[in-house]
Amino acid sequence: MKAAVFERPGERLQIRELPDPEPGPAELLLDVAACGICGTDLHWSMGPPANAGWRALPPGAVMGHEFAGEVVAVGRELRDAFRVGDRVCALPFLGCGQCPACRAGHSVRCPHATMRASEQLTGAYAELTRIGASETVRLPDTVSFREGALVEPLAVGLNAVRRAALEIGDTVLVVGGGPVGISVAYWCRFFGARHVVVSDLSCVRAERAVDFGATAAIDASREPVAERFAQLAGGPPRVVFDCVGVPGSLQLAIDYAPYDARVVVVGLCMAPDTIFPARAITRELDLRFAFVYRKQDFEMVVDLLAGDRIDPSGMITQCVGFDRFCEVFEALKTPGAQIKVMLEPD
Repeated sequence: MKAAVFERPGERLQIRELPDPEPGPAELLLDVAACGICGTDLHWSMGPPANAGWRALPPGAVMGHEFAGEVVAVGRELRDAFRVGDRVCALPFLGCGQCPACRAGHSVRCPHATMRASEQLTGAYAELTRIGASETVRLPDTVSFREGALVEPLAVGLNAVRRAALEIGDTVLVVGGGPVGISVAYWCRFFGARHVVVSDLSCVRAERAVDFGATAAIDASREPVAERFAQLAGGPPRVVFDCVGVPGSLQLAIDYAPYDARVVVVGLCMAPDTIFPARAITRELDLRFAFVYRKQDFEMVVDLLAGDRIDPSGMITQCVGFDRFCEVFEALKTPGAQIKVMLEPD
């Protein structure tokens, strides 16, 4: 199969021919139809900072965890449950399928979970990838493969908004207008937030969030965010989401939060960071962290897509094949106007 392969930190990915993977007894083999590029992969490909505490990619790793496609092979234990030709998306982990975490839809918490881009499991920047039956969600015919590849980033935002204990009428500040921030803004409006304001150092990214649920945008490179938010929303935010995930962004979210507010950290910071705890303590802030999702979140997103209750398709700003994928992946390391770029292997 053809795949985009990581070789060394900071180096451009390379298109290589790799052996086709074989599904295990309780696994499926997926012909990848679409796979989104995630900011986590962009950071991961540049290597872990010193003392970061997270594993480096092994040479030869294949990333890609936002995907959908068609089943082309079925493990021997699944032949009564799945068929070749099934259209699906899947959580990007392989759990054991038997432990309490897996049964609860939290395969990422499985003590035996296998992560993508490891030596044991290739990701979906490839023509084929293995998926686990416990992590798989069928796509109705009315849901396109591109929409199916959006289920994962939408589930990230859905989980974050649930973690925020959002209340109808809340005022929300989303710090960061990338795909995660847009997903969070989308769900905040869906669940009844009155004001959802997105701030970003790129005015283009901030303004694009208005197309996906935000009620207003702030150009953080030119405007004082807290003061501008109060003008737009009539007061301070009740909930602040950090959707940036770089050193300093958590402290920034704390600084923007008023007394008794909730701060939810969604952006995955992959480097050591420091905060000033007294600022959060004296304001009695609720500080929460949100990481990925449950299988139930995937199922809810698919149901809403199938029922035409949400339409996130505009988040896809570019689709490329393998001929341009490595070039585009490299370009995305410099933030720009793109929201979600998809690899379509075919």
